[in-house]
Amino acid sequence: MAEMQYNKHGAKVPAKRKGYGFSSKCASLVKEQRARLYILRRCATMLLCWYIQGDD
Repeated sequence: MAEMQYNKHGAKVPAKRKGYGFSSKCASLVKEQRARLYILRRCATMLLCWYIQGDD
């Protein structure tokens, strides 16, 4: 039988496995890098727009 744990609301949840698979590690790294690239792209766009607006 699977171990049961309780979350912060007191509901029963199955215990998580200790090891993480290679694919889940890669997926989390890809997600993190995509988020960083999104932030950099937004910052670069804002700076470029600000620079172009200042040339008037």
